[in-house]
Amino acid sequence: MEHRRLAPGTLWAAIERQTAHALRCGALQPIDTVQAVIESGVVRFVVRQVSSLTRKEQQRRQARKLQTQKGPVANPFLPYEPDLFVADISDTHLALLNKFNVIDHHLLIVTRDFQRQEALLDHADFDALMACMAEFDGIGFYNGGPEAGASQPHKHLQIVPLPLGDTAPSVPVEPLLAEAVANGPAMRVPGLPFRHAFARIALDHATPADAANMALACYRALLDAVGIGAIGIDGVPCQSSPYNLLVTRQWMLLVPRSAEHVEGVSVNALGFAGSLFVRDAAHMALIERLGPMTVLQRACLPWPQ
Repeated sequence: MEHRRLAPGTLWAAIERQTAHALRCGALQPIDTVQAVIESGVVRFVVRQVSSLTRKEQQRRQARKLQTQKGPVANPFLPYEPDLFVADISDTHLALLNKFNVIDHHLLIVTRDFQRQEALLDHADFDALMACMAEFDGIGFYNGGPEAGASQPHKHLQIVPLPLGDTAPSVPVEPLLAEAVANGPAMRVPGLPFRHAFARIALDHATPADAANMALACYRALLDAVGIGAIGIDGVPCQSSPYNLLVTRQWMLLVPRSAEHVEGVSVNALGFAGSLFVRDAAHMALIERLGPMTVLQRACLPWPQ
């Protein structure tokens, strides 16, 4: 296989260049939002009211339809739209712009060949993610299966630049994470009222190669801490249950999931960073009434008794 590797220091310029091109030609279709802040204890959740979530829902329904059809699973990313292509990350992964982005410069880190979104992350996945995270300050995330908010069946990680909102801190949930306490090999955050595993990880000064090794080991420890194991599907180790993963240069958070929606509000990994998206004013009012932390709690598994 031809060796393809992102040249250090080139990704952000490539993102900006391709974003400008994709906007000009119409390949990139940003979704307009109105941003609000809803406080829940020390967390100031950023909630964006989205005008066109129906397009994302149509993508999700189509992906699920493809999964239930007989024959080979269709590949939604390859061939990809050339106008959305940003960079070759590695031999195994490439970077594409998210066509219907809510956050500017939202990047998809996609496997070149088809792999299931439910497949456990491996060294190649973290190698690609760390190569991107070394280029700019962002938060990486993974939606492990439809119940965790994944809209496509083809394995892809994602990364968005920080900050996530217009006000500090750059990741709204971080004041709560500062209260994390030891809980076996992982840590537990007292203010998160659902099953999760948290770990601090120092990736700031690690090389991308070392960071990939560290992140993979941390990820596996978090899976073990919440009881998510591996099941074989067509010879590939896949997750035993759905989950979301958040990764920054300083910490990692893994959350098992029980439902994608809470009274119509879709929750993906960024919800656990303190960033939620709603379709309309009625769903915004729902989050205000229930409280954003309660919304997250209802989408997750409880702690075992």
